[in-house]
Amino acid sequence: MDTPPVISMGEKDSCHPQQQREKNLELPTQIRQHPRDSPTEILELGVSPDPASQILENPQETEKLAAELERDSAKSHGSANAMSEPLHASDLWYCPDGSFVKKIVVRGHGLDKPKLGSRCRVQASGFPLGSGLPEGWTELTVGLGPWRQETWGEIIEKCLESMCQGEEAELQLPGRSGLPVRLTLASFTQGRDSWELEDTEKEALAREERARGTELFRAGNPEGAARCYARALRLLLTLPPPGPPERTVLHANLAACQLLLGQPQLAAQSCDRVLEREPGHIKALYRRGVAQAALGNLEKAMADLKKVLAIDPKNRAAQEELGKVIIQGKKQDAGLAQGLRKMFG
Repeated sequence: MDTPPVISMGEKDSCHPQQQREKNLELPTQIRQHPRDSPTEILELGVSPDPASQILENPQETEKLAAELERDSAKSHGSANAMSEPLHASDLWYCPDGSFVKKIVVRGHGLDKPKLGSRCRVQASGFPLGSGLPEGWTELTVGLGPWRQETWGEIIEKCLESMCQGEEAELQLPGRSGLPVRLTLASFTQGRDSWELEDTEKEALAREERARGTELFRAGNPEGAARCYARALRLLLTLPPPGPPERTVLHANLAACQLLLGQPQLAAQSCDRVLEREPGHIKALYRRGVAQAALGNLEKAMADLKKVLAIDPKNRAAQEELGKVIIQGKKQDAGLAQGLRKMFG
């Protein structure tokens, strides 16, 4: 199994370190949540409830993005846009997952849009340094290439899949101030929708995404790894049930990434998918226990961690986590008791 090795916070046992890495090729059992800002996009595309709720939980935020896009565009491109056709409400496009709003500045022609495997001739401008995108004209292939692994790459790919040939658009992201970035799609080759792929092709692409996710996790990039695992799952979910067993590993690895990214709710959902197939999956039970503890669901956390210890009594990660949950529960009980004494004292 080619999933990422144990990281520094990983599960401990009596094995030699090298033997432990070979034994525990799934992402580590002992994985604590690292609080941080949520990434721009959701990490479980097509797996958990639509990720839009994790990016823009307030629908008014999307309207705010659109207003900012109109205002900034008017400031920066008013004279250029005067040469184009008048814009209408239909020229605003809201990405379904809430990650950005697109304003069509110059309409394209035709009805076809880039698909998986389409080679796109694009021009990007206004993207921040470190985005991995060169200023000026470049060629990007939908569904392929390391350019997709960064946050901006993911957003650009989604945008390209919504564009017609010759279209020029501006993008506004939540939480990003300043002028919108601009993307032009000059031309693209014919690609294929995922439903047009053979099952063997989908499985091969999913393996590539999984391998890339492993590389990114090893490099300390759980956000990029999560995107790869999510894309692999999106491909495999289109296969006839029950689907390949790799889905279980991908969900478990995705949960580990989501914990590191400070997304315990999504991590718990990913673990649920694993446990639906394998109720005794130790790593999924442990990770769900960690997620539930982070969410304040201490009884559920204790139940999952006790199940881990029932299967593997020497699991030190679960022992340590259960001890923390018990202490946290006692503090909650003490606080509740103090509050009751003040209320009725």
